[in-house]
Formats: sequence, C-alpha cells, structure tokens
Amino acid sequence: MNTLSIYFGMIGGMQIAIIVVVVLLFFGGKKIPELMKGLGSGIKEFKNASKEDSEEQIEEKK
Repeated sequence: MNTLSIYFGMIGGMQIAIIVVVVLLFFGGKKIPELMKGLGSGIKEFKNASKEDSEEQIEEKK
C-alpha cells in the first residue's frame, strides 16, 4: 500500500476544519475567491495545453 494513500485515509472532518481555519487565518476571507480563481484558471490552462499536446502527437503519427 502506498504511504500517501495511508495519510489521506486518516484525514477526517476535524482535520479538514483545522486546515480551513489555518487557510483563512493566513489569507483572510477576501483573498480566498481570488486564490480559487487563479487556481481554476491555472487548471484550465493546463488542460488546454495537454489537449493541444495530445492533438499534435496524433497529427505527427499520421
């Protein structure tokens, strides 16, 4: 069994609540939407880049 999966298996509701409180203390309530927007756009760009890369590989095989 992977050690990483063991650690994620031990995370419960109380630990998630503590993580949320710590994040709110570090960044504040007003910064959280900005961080999530940046994270979302980063994920979107990554998906687009990987999609373009796979399309280029398909075209090269032809």
